[in-house]
Amino acid sequence: MPRKRNTHGSDVKSLFANVSGRATLLTLGADKTIFTQGDPADAIFYIEKGKVKITVLSPEGKKAVLAILNSGEFFGEGCLTDHPQRMATVSTMTACQIVRLEKATVIRLLHEDRTFSEIFMSFLLERNIRVEEDLTDQLFNSSEKRLARILLLLSKFGKAGKPELVIPKVSQETLAQMVGTTRGRVNTFMNKFRHLGFIEYDGDIKVHSSLLNVILHD
Repeated sequence: MPRKRNTHGSDVKSLFANVSGRATLLTLGADKTIFTQGDPADAIFYIEKGKVKITVLSPEGKKAVLAILNSGEFFGEGCLTDHPQRMATVSTMTACQIVRLEKATVIRLLHEDRTFSEIFMSFLLERNIRVEEDLTDQLFNSSEKRLARILLLLSKFGKAGKPELVIPKVSQETLAQMVGTTRGRVNTFMNKFRHLGFIEYDGDIKVHSSLLNVILHD
């Protein structure tokens, strides 16, 4: 179920301002590849503005969307493990401002800066909880419920402020890859949600809180 997520965006931005010369700000347009599966894993990234998509390609050529991340989130943290290569591809979905931190810089900050260490550990714990929730969702929920949950997450349901339009336009093919079903079934569910008044769907997707009924209903 979507849950409220604590953010430390202002704290992180302030911290990056104090590590001038060790953090590189990247300004990227939409549909740009940040790194590709198999590339050397040598840096961590922080999204200051925009959305990115994480995808993985199987040896058989099957593509899956693992996550869509928003501003205030890190990615690429796998470089801190023993994996020398990227396990997935990350690309921008919108125009983005992204901070790139070298692996050595992150390790130094984790040892020397308590604020950064606390923020980063909080992020890792939240990411781990999210992975567990995603696995539970895949094991026990129907494709319809999984799609509803993904739409609620993308609309930032449960966070401060009103739900936002899901921007950029998320294709039904991308949603199908996230749910683990076919595009045809996603189309059927989307039409059903729209007919019931749970979403407004005309390219952009506006999600209403009533979509939560799909998840809660047995």
